[in-house]
Amino acid sequence: MGLKRAKKGTVPFSARGVAFELLQAVLRRGRPLDEALAGHAGLARLETRDRGFARMLTATTLRRLGQIDAVLDRSVTRPLPARAASVRDLLRLGAAQLLFLGTPAHAAVDGTVELVARGGPEAAGFKGLANAVLRRIAQEGEGMLAATADPAVNTPAWLWRSWCAAYGEATATDIAAAHLGEPPLDLTVKGDAAAWAERLGATVLPTGGLRRPLGGAVEDLPGYAEGAWWVQDAAAALPARLLGPVAGLRVVDLCAAPGGKTAQLAAAGADVTAVDRSAARLERLAANLARLHLTARIVAADAAQWRPPAPAEAVLLDAPCTATGTIRRHPDIPWLKTADDLAKLVPLQDRLLAAAVEMTAPGGVLVYCVCSLQPEEGPQRIAALLAAGAPVAPLPIDPAEIGGLAEAITGTGELRTLPCHLAGLGGLDGFYAARLRRR
Repeated sequence: MGLKRAKKGTVPFSARGVAFELLQAVLRRGRPLDEALAGHAGLARLETRDRGFARMLTATTLRRLGQIDAVLDRSVTRPLPARAASVRDLLRLGAAQLLFLGTPAHAAVDGTVELVARGGPEAAGFKGLANAVLRRIAQEGEGMLAATADPAVNTPAWLWRSWCAAYGEATATDIAAAHLGEPPLDLTVKGDAAAWAERLGATVLPTGGLRRPLGGAVEDLPGYAEGAWWVQDAAAALPARLLGPVAGLRVVDLCAAPGGKTAQLAAAGADVTAVDRSAARLERLAANLARLHLTARIVAADAAQWRPPAPAEAVLLDAPCTATGTIRRHPDIPWLKTADDLAKLVPLQDRLLAAAVEMTAPGGVLVYCVCSLQPEEGPQRIAALLAAGAPVAPLPIDPAEIGGLAEAITGTGELRTLPCHLAGLGGLDGFYAARLRRR
C-alpha cells in the first residue's frame, strides 16, 4: 500500500491508515460509515486502487466484527487495557486482511504493526504484541475461524433475538448470512430495461430493475451523464410501484430524500410534491432530479406538521427507521443502532402515519414503508393505526405487482422483502410496505 513515513504519534497516510480512521469514526464516535467516508479529506488523495481497498477493508471489518473479535480473543492471552482501544481496532483491521481479504501475510502484519508503532502514547508498548498476535492468526486463523460458525456471531444480541422471534431461527440465519457479502449495484431505468441491461452488462431482475456487479465509478457508467437511470436497491423500488398508475395524479412523497422514489413517481408522469425536513438532503434530491431531467415540487418541512393545499390522490410515506433492512449495504448499522433507537422511532412513525392519512383524499391510496426488519416499525405500526380507528382500509398487494415475487407477500397482503430473498441473484434489502385506501 506504499506506507509513508510519519512523525511519532501520527497515523501514516495510507489506505490502512484511512481505514483505521474510518473504523474509529464508526465504532468510537458513532458516525455512520457513509458520513465518515464523505467527510474524510484524505480519502480522495489516495489512488483509486487504495481508495477501494480502504473502503473494502473498513466494510469487511464491520461485516465480520463478531468473528474477528472471537479470533482476537483466542489470540490475545490477556485482554487489552481500555487505553489501548485503538490497538484493538488496528488488530481488527489486520485480522480482517488475513482472514477475509486474502492480503499477503507479510503485508497485513507489517502494515498493521507500523500503524501500531506510530499510534501515539495509547499504543506505546503494543508493537510486539500486535506482531505476535497477527503472525499467530496468519498461521492458525483458519482453524480459529472454524470455531466462529455461530450464525449470530456477527449480529448484536438484540437484533438476533428480534429476527428469530419474527421470522424463525432458520430465516434469521439466512438473513445474517446475506449480510456478509458485498451487494451488487441495482439501477432503476427510465427507458427500455433490456436495452440498458445490454449496454451496462447488467441483468434484468424479475422486479423490473437492473443489477450489475460492483466495480468502477458509478459516474463513469454509460447512461449516467445523460440521466438514463439512478442507483436504487431493487426492494427500495417496490413501494412506489404499489401506488399503481400515477400518471396525471397528485402524489405526495413524504420523507422523500435522497429521492429515488420521487424519481420513480416523476418518471411515471405523476405531479409529485417531495417533502423532507432536511434542506441539505433535499439539495441532493434536486441535483438527482436535474441529472435525470425530471421535475417535482420540493418542500423543506416537517412531514408530521406540513399539509398540502388539498388532499392528494396518492401518498407515499417512507418513514425514518432503524434501517436494519439495509445492513448488507450499510454494515455499520448493527454497531450504531440499539433497541433504544427503535423505541424512540416508533412514536415518530405513528405521528407521520396519522399525518399521511390526513393528506390522502377520500378514495385515494396511501403506501407506508420502512427499510427495517423490525416488526415494531412495520406491521405493528399499521395494526396500531387501524386499531385507533383511522379512516383507512388495507388494500392487499398481489405478487404480480412486484414481478411475481410471492415469497415477499405476507399472509395479510403486505410487502416484506428479506435480505435472503432472490439469494441466487444477490439478495434484496429488507423492506416492509403496507397499502391502504382512504375511506
